[in-house]
Amino acid sequence: IGGTRPAAAQQFAEVLGIPVEDVSPQVGDTESIGYTSMTGGSGAAFKTGWASFEAAQDVKRQMIERAAIMWETDVSQIEFENGMFQHSSDPELKISFKDLAPRLIGLGGPVVGRANMEPSAPGSAFATHLVDVEVDPETGKVTVLRYTAAQDVGKAVHPSYVEGQIQGGVAQGIGWALNEEYYMNDDGGMMNSSLLDYRMPTSLDLPMINTVIVEVASPSHPYGVRGVGEVCIVPPLAAMANAIHDAIGTRMTELPMNPAVVSKSMADSAP
Repeated sequence: IGGTRPAAAQQFAEVLGIPVEDVSPQVGDTESIGYTSMTGGSGAAFKTGWASFEAAQDVKRQMIERAAIMWETDVSQIEFENGMFQHSSDPELKISFKDLAPRLIGLGGPVVGRANMEPSAPGSAFATHLVDVEVDPETGKVTVLRYTAAQDVGKAVHPSYVEGQIQGGVAQGIGWALNEEYYMNDDGGMMNSSLLDYRMPTSLDLPMINTVIVEVASPSHPYGVRGVGEVCIVPPLAAMANAIHDAIGTRMTELPMNPAVVSKSMADSAP
């Protein structure tokens, strides 16, 4: 899922105080681990990031133990901050995370961080969408003139990716609201099964989608992250329906709100 790797890397690097460029997320084989739930419900950055946070905490704990072995002291004497290990009683004894890593072979072997993530509560998210539309009274065609999506993302781990996810979700929602529809024949076969026939919005159909990123930390995540990707898909339907109602004075009761449906609604409500 787009953005998962950098989101996980940033949360991992934050714990260890190392540059995010030094973290290289790898997509593993799901058959090599135990059962895990799917990545869904806008949970990639929330759950994978939290697992990365916990795994990094495990790495930090083990690295502190190795520093204690190297300096022949108790782990309680080792402090870790901003990527540096330091002996609390001897300021001369300090070493960076990067410099300690090559010495691990002689201090007990490689370090592997492990974590099992089971969220105690969902990362609830909230959004408000505003849209201006123009409705052609002759054809029923709806044109989106301006769109703004404001969303509480908790903490935008990677702001440009968050903005892109919101914009992509809005584009999908507008397609759902105005165009996308299955046509089935009497045998149950889909009649518009190609992108030539299945009407999806393109960049030519949409204005620039403005985003407002609101950050109110989620109490159920160590960095306050909330789910982003799917939250922004649902509001466009209601926003578009309300905007069309404001333009033509009638309520739409079916989807998609394509020209035929809008024209019929206007005709049915005409005096």
